[in-house]
Amino acid sequence: MPSTSPPHPSAGHDPGHEPGRYAACTVHAVRAYGMDDTEVRALDDVTVGFARGRFTAVMGPSGSGKSTLLHCLAGLDTVTSGQVFLGDTDLGSLSDKRLTRLRRDRIGFVFQAFNLLPTLTAGENIALPASLAGARVDPDWIARVVDAVGLGDRLAHRPSELSGGQQQRVAVARALATRPEVILADEPTGNLDSRSGGEVLRLLRDAVDTLGQTVLMVTHDPVAAGYADTVVFLADGRIADRMDAPTPQAVLDRMKAFDAPSVPKAGASR
Repeated sequence: MPSTSPPHPSAGHDPGHEPGRYAACTVHAVRAYGMDDTEVRALDDVTVGFARGRFTAVMGPSGSGKSTLLHCLAGLDTVTSGQVFLGDTDLGSLSDKRLTRLRRDRIGFVFQAFNLLPTLTAGENIALPASLAGARVDPDWIARVVDAVGLGDRLAHRPSELSGGQQQRVAVARALATRPEVILADEPTGNLDSRSGGEVLRLLRDAVDTLGQTVLMVTHDPVAAGYADTVVFLADGRIADRMDAPTPQAVLDRMKAFDAPSVPKAGASR
């Protein structure tokens, strides 16, 4: 039975031996910018797996590499060395065309900016990924998704006629529409007030619990991280810690510890 939490590199677990075990994983991933003395590593030998059917939050100080990790997992950026897998597919082995198809068919995206097409209605925005893929829209699934996000009476409205929270719910529904293998959410509540943000987080939580989705979310908010099953912490481009069954206070306390000079960097003992 698959593990229900990401492996910790210091425990010696290498997803490279069984990449298909996870919805997504990286193996010794390095993302470097610059060369020689000017080189900066946004990711520095990151090996981590994200289990299917779970909600994982990725957190860390500014510049820790969390957004870079998400972008590499999405195939929006490429690693300098190492490997990135979606299921058992090595993203580094794909041509640009196949990578575009993979992002379209197997990944759902939720961004801080809602990224809805203003000329389309909410319903048309939700169906857009399937339309672009030339796939038949499953009306029963779409109806279930629309019911889950509570937008049944707003499908004919354009984004300008919706609140920020409603627009982000449309974005979540759009991400779910193709039944992707993983939903990648980058600061999905960053542009929302606390009430609307809570609605979106509950939707992501319900997507895991009732629809069987896998959600990976980058966030800076301990309250948002409290909705996850597991939090993976990054610092200086490396996996620094992990926390199962997180609470907002426990996450906040751990984040504060990154500012304490006594906390060693991950890998410092190697």
